[in-house]
Amino acid sequence: MGSYYILLILISAASMWVSNKLKRKFKKYSKLQLNSSLSGREIAEKMLSDHGIRDVKVISVQGTLTDHYNPQKKTINLSESVFNQSNAAAAAVAAHECGHAVQHANGYEWLQLRSSIVPLLGVASNLSLIVIIGGLVLMNIVPFGFEIAVAGVLLFGIGTLFSIITLPVEYDASDRALAWLQRKSIVSRNELAGAQDALKWAARTYLVAALSSLATLAYFAFQVFGARRN
Repeated sequence: MGSYYILLILISAASMWVSNKLKRKFKKYSKLQLNSSLSGREIAEKMLSDHGIRDVKVISVQGTLTDHYNPQKKTINLSESVFNQSNAAAAAVAAHECGHAVQHANGYEWLQLRSSIVPLLGVASNLSLIVIIGGLVLMNIVPFGFEIAVAGVLLFGIGTLFSIITLPVEYDASDRALAWLQRKSIVSRNELAGAQDALKWAARTYLVAALSSLATLAYFAFQVFGARRN
């Protein structure tokens, strides 16, 4: 079990490193101004228009790195700096979020699968630890304690599955964004390289999150099945 804690520490350290690296990258590329002078809002609106998407609105939201696409409300939500500014980082983020809108419009399978899990995610996140711990406590008291603990592991697994499915969704959105930025000559070669680098590090945050969730799921599974053997 000691090896698990070492792994968890390594993953946590990697998560902090990637997060800090991402912030530095976005700060760096926020200083790389676009020759086109297009703001994040203008880039998003142009990308949506070029893909024939007329029912998605681009809006500004508060915060830093709070950018996201809302498929229910059909809005591209851009943080204030991305919405208003004209730089490589803003172009990357705006186009990436539009990539999700394009996925939605085209019925991208991985996005549809992820969306189908969302209704279960809140319940699973809130109950999984309670059910696992409760099952472990009850395992030596009632006959069905083990089944309760297993149910908790399965609930936690829903969150892990969501984080894994998120990977192809995020990487595909970035690929769509970069291809469009290059194809439409929205950015220069140097600006495109900056946008690509920024999105690369953003994607790595999702990768580390998926690995962390998978490691935690394995830990809980070992705890439950190990307790039963004992």
